[in-house]
Amino acid sequence: MLFHIKQVHDPEDCPFGRGGSSSLRDESVEGVNLKAAYGAFMEHTVYMVVETDDLEKLNKFLLPGMKVCTTTITPVSIEPLPKEWSA
Repeated sequence: MLFHIKQVHDPEDCPFGRGGSSSLRDESVEGVNLKAAYGAFMEHTVYMVVETDDLEKLNKFLLPGMKVCTTTITPVSIEPLPKEWSA
């Protein structure tokens, strides 16, 4: 399953110069595949697309940023809704 993740931190918690935005996640967690990561750096916001089927592993992946970020996790899909679902 794909997830769109948004991490927002306060300027005083900015990881710039202290490991960067990648320090807010643990890419060594097996079973979690980081597909893409982007930053709106002046907004102190990081966006990611991650693939995993295990919520516990996803939480472990995001654990490094837990004390400095507010994180929104949204399941997403490349597939549109089936036509037979339309009204």
